[in-house]
Amino acid sequence: MSRRWLYWLPLAALLGACGESTSPPTGPEPTPGYAWRLPAGFPTPSVPADNPMTDAKVELGRRLFYDKRLSLNGTQSCASCHEQARAFSDGRIHAVGSTGQAHRRNAQALVNVAYATSLTWANPAITTLEAQALTPLLGTEPVELGFADKEEVLLTRLREDSALTARFAQAFPGEATPVSLATLTRALASFERTLISGTSPYDRYLQGGAVDALSASAKRGLELFLSERLECDHCHSGFNFQDATRHEATTEPLLPFHNTGLYNEDGTGAYPATDRGLIELTGRSDDMGRFKAPSLRNVAVTAPYMHDGSVATLSEALDHYAAGGRARKDNQGAPNRYQSGFVMGFTLTAQEKADLIAFLESLTDTAFLTDPRFADPAESP
Repeated sequence: MSRRWLYWLPLAALLGACGESTSPPTGPEPTPGYAWRLPAGFPTPSVPADNPMTDAKVELGRRLFYDKRLSLNGTQSCASCHEQARAFSDGRIHAVGSTGQAHRRNAQALVNVAYATSLTWANPAITTLEAQALTPLLGTEPVELGFADKEEVLLTRLREDSALTARFAQAFPGEATPVSLATLTRALASFERTLISGTSPYDRYLQGGAVDALSASAKRGLELFLSERLECDHCHSGFNFQDATRHEATTEPLLPFHNTGLYNEDGTGAYPATDRGLIELTGRSDDMGRFKAPSLRNVAVTAPYMHDGSVATLSEALDHYAAGGRARKDNQGAPNRYQSGFVMGFTLTAQEKADLIAFLESLTDTAFLTDPRFADPAESP
């Protein structure tokens, strides 16, 4: 038995279950003081010690997430680039900020972001949701929400709302100044940690014993996904289909970044000067073109794909990996010298490609995409 089948042993057991149903396992014990509503088989997320989860913080964070006062010109909220129906992505090639300035990167989905070890495409220094929230609020390259050097404008705006100020005081009872940048980001992070998806057809098949939850095509696609021929699960592994994953029991969270052979500008592996990935921060040549591998949960509704949104469909994404990298396919040459050794190419029949897409579509969690707990409180109080 290979290493990966040992890793996915519960799944292998189901693949050989011959139609027999099993009782769904119970989820983890709730964290004291906060009742997590976790899907079966999901570990408890890791939470910073200085921002323990509470219902009051989560509800405040939800209201702030949808509040357009969080953009300087009042035109955008966090939800403008992170729509629930798209697993909290936006469907654009590049995100667009409140002033109309385009981001150079694709807006990441926030699905299961509570488990992510890295919170941007290529910055290993931003490892908490609290820290990440400062980037759209205060960043200048590009302008997103637009409050750089204007934090007091934002805080004054929020403090003028007596009902909102009362919610801050309830969520942060020990704070001398309840409405602050620190409490704002902590509330947003608390809400974002609740955006957990784990009731897709795949999950009902794997954890709930619902052997008919996946079609025959999707089951074949699952076996292909886990096969050594395709190597998909090296970067999209575990319960979250993501290698950069942590939770309460994780001892040493990994911060992997990968070059998938998307570009080879000069024949020696260079990426476009507009976005070269991790190398921009580290200066290490081996980090050319390296970006985070996102979770594949709800991937069918988060197109377009890749850090720059340059791959439009799941079919095109599979073509990219089958070719051993798009640059290799375009240039009919050797792999990009910096790209991952797991992106070496493979051959798929039309049926196998359809099966893989069927499996990836089975990761769509419609209950998550419509859950009123995550919706705009103005529409779902």
